[in-house]
Amino acid sequence: MKTICLSLISFLLLCLLAFSPVRVLSFFDDSVAGAASGRLTDGEVKYIRQRQLLYYLDENGERGENVTVDPSLVFENPRLRNAYIALQAWKQAILSDPQNLTVDWVGSGVCGYTGVFCAPAPDNRSERTVAGIDLNHGDIAGYLPEELGLLTDLALFHINSNRFCGTIPKKFKKLKILFELDISNNRFAGIFPRVVLKLPKLKFLDLRFNEFEGNVPKELFDKDLDAIFINHNRFKFELPDNFGNSPVSVIVLANNKFHGCLPASIGNMSDTLNEIIMMNNGLRSCIPDEIGLLGNVTVFDVSFNELMGPLPETISGLVSVEQLNVASNFLSGSIPESVCRLPRLENFTYSDNFFTGEPPVCLNLAAFDDRRNCLPGRPAQRPVNQCRMFQSKKIHCSAFRCAPFVPVLPTPPPPVLVPSPPVVTPSPPVVTPSPPVYTPPSPSPPPLPSPPPPVYSPPPPPPSPPPPVYSPPPPPPSPPPPVYSPPASSTIAPASLTTSASSTVTPTAFPASTPSTIAPTTFPTSTVSPTSSNVPASPTSTSTPSSTTISTTAISSAPSHVTPTSTATATASTTISTTAS
Repeated sequence: MKTICLSLISFLLLCLLAFSPVRVLSFFDDSVAGAASGRLTDGEVKYIRQRQLLYYLDENGERGENVTVDPSLVFENPRLRNAYIALQAWKQAILSDPQNLTVDWVGSGVCGYTGVFCAPAPDNRSERTVAGIDLNHGDIAGYLPEELGLLTDLALFHINSNRFCGTIPKKFKKLKILFELDISNNRFAGIFPRVVLKLPKLKFLDLRFNEFEGNVPKELFDKDLDAIFINHNRFKFELPDNFGNSPVSVIVLANNKFHGCLPASIGNMSDTLNEIIMMNNGLRSCIPDEIGLLGNVTVFDVSFNELMGPLPETISGLVSVEQLNVASNFLSGSIPESVCRLPRLENFTYSDNFFTGEPPVCLNLAAFDDRRNCLPGRPAQRPVNQCRMFQSKKIHCSAFRCAPFVPVLPTPPPPVLVPSPPVVTPSPPVVTPSPPVYTPPSPSPPPLPSPPPPVYSPPPPPPSPPPPVYSPPPPPPSPPPPVYSPPASSTIAPASLTTSASSTVTPTAFPASTPSTIAPTTFPTSTVSPTSSNVPASPTSTSTPSSTTISTTAISSAPSHVTPTSTATATASTTISTTAS
């Protein structure tokens, strides 16, 4: 409970300045009266209760006001009705308006409110919407309600130089086209408002002169911003290695409590950076050589830090620099002559360091400050003993263990687009070779028709085999003479010839010799097979009839190797049997 009370008291002190002088005086009058009686006044209790509720709702991002819309009000469109709710909630959250800027925030004509600017809606040019709010230098005290998230078409939000306290509402994440956010010179407090990282179109961020504290998320330096002003707060952190990823043209981090190295990645900001001010922090390292890559920088200020070592020769690469300030550090060695010859250099401040050498050309600059160094023969230098003591200590830049420079490759996107056309281009070559694929077949048809002649030449031989098949029958008439010889009768009995001449003679005389006679005589398989094997290979339709003829021949000739043999045997046996009988 004690911790909660302390937190409330500190938050109370922060927001006290948000009240108008009259309200502050009345608050303290009540406080004095209460103190005399030893108890809190009703005014103090009410105030603390209000602030306690505000504090916890801030933490949960649910703070809001009760706004009732009069049914008699007529609005041009729903956008302006939402704007009315947002602005009326904000008006309720304003505790003091000494310039009466919000007095005319009445009625449905929100486009006529002071500090409110309307324009055609980006997605519907026929409708008006609230596009900007500018209450700069209004000295208004209060806080920002969550209802401001209803202003979804807001592009500009400027409230610098007021007395707003609390923090940025989480509902601001709905402002998807917010381009500029300026809440500088107010009483905002707490951690870095991370909701700004969720604003996709944000280009200009100004949080300076507030009471923000703690770390700054490194994601801030990856965001596509053009200007970052976070100076004069209480941020305390070490600059991350991705610091150089930021594409800003202006970045001001002065008067915080940054520490650690001056990142070498700063060299990656060469294309966009014009001004960088990092004065009055706790940066402790050597100045990286990559500083020389910042050829577009006009203002470079790292004064009032703890930078050590020599001023790098590469700093001569700051060809556009006009204001160069490295004062109040622990820099030593000789100042490079090339630095003082920079073409646009107007003011070079290097006082309060430990430089021991100064080229004469530096004395010709329009404005320079070389006081409190160790420069011989120059006025207002450090005591000799102090210079000797400092020079007796060696400075090793590697001892700071700063991250090395890693160039950012912004070119990857172009290479991705360049290869894509070649991926489409190869497709035509794939179609082009196709004609050669069809060209080879064209010569093949002529050779294919030539095989048919050899195919037709074999068929003539098959007719010749039949004579040998029928040739055996003539010899049977000759056997009768042996019938008259005794050996025949002794070998073949007449009874056997009468009973079954075929069964006795068929196996002995013809079956053994007939296959041997017919097989060699029949057209060889090798003659027909090659022909039939060549026929299917022919792709042309003109040779189809030939193939049909060949196939028929092959098929009809195949049985001739078997059937004629059996037929011949049967015929022969029939003839012999008849003769015998």
